[in-house]
Amino acid sequence: MFTPISKSSSASSQAGPIRPSSRCIDPKSGFHFGSSPIERLWRDSDEQREQQKAEMARLSQRILSSLFLLLLLFIYSSLPYFVASSKKPPPAARKGDIPFIRCQVCEKIAHQIIHQVKKKEAQISPKKVSEFQIIEIAENICNLKKEEADWILQIDVVEKGDKLELVEQGIEGQCNSECKTIEHACQEIMGYSDTDVAEYVFSARPSIDQLVKFLCKDLSKACSVKPPPIPADRVPGEPFIAKSSKDAEMEKILRSMEGMPGAPGMKMYSREDLMSGKFGEADDDDDDDDDEDNFSEKLV
Repeated sequence: MFTPISKSSSASSQAGPIRPSSRCIDPKSGFHFGSSPIERLWRDSDEQREQQKAEMARLSQRILSSLFLLLLLFIYSSLPYFVASSKKPPPAARKGDIPFIRCQVCEKIAHQIIHQVKKKEAQISPKKVSEFQIIEIAENICNLKKEEADWILQIDVVEKGDKLELVEQGIEGQCNSECKTIEHACQEIMGYSDTDVAEYVFSARPSIDQLVKFLCKDLSKACSVKPPPIPADRVPGEPFIAKSSKDAEMEKILRSMEGMPGAPGMKMYSREDLMSGKFGEADDDDDDDDDEDNFSEKLV
């Protein structure tokens, strides 16, 4: 004969596996009284599931960040980049124009350093700007991939008579050969003196005129000699083309995403870099070549 199953035992079997009851747990110590191996196995399984959920959430966040970055890069580089049969060469600095604008560029550097230091002071007031923060400004003032060098994008090189003049436009423009020329001249002037300039600004708190004298006459000699007249057969530079608000905003977004979680080692490239297809290690090689040239010039 079969032993009849009571309603209570039937109900318990339908309710699923028996889980540890709160009545078996000491609320102070958390010790499980009378916990069986099965109950301990359930607890271990719950902890493992929670850990797996947390890990999956972190992984999902990284994947979403990477996908968002890829989407931005796709929009920014635009479809013509992928379908074009020939690549547009990147703009190159016109090094022959540097002697005609060197002093003006140096004066702009001095003005920008003082202006950006005062801007930083206003942002962190009542704190004072540290020497490290001034060094950071001086180091990036000639690097177009940094916000501190955005002033270069607002300048047009204009031919007036036998001179070249730097004319501020009040708006950022597309970076062409003139933009690269100003950047190159700026880098030649600053050279390895960015720390010296930062120390002077931090300790002396000079005016713009005082910094111009220190940087352009005493340190770099950029304004010690009057610029020569430009050749009559000089080829005019490109016209100034204002940058669209879409491009300007996209560059700011990409710059703000440098080093973000999920995109380690990310670098910010301009639209011209992406359109030319020259991005990655090529930039580092160019910078190294420039550094070697500057160093060899200092030895002469």
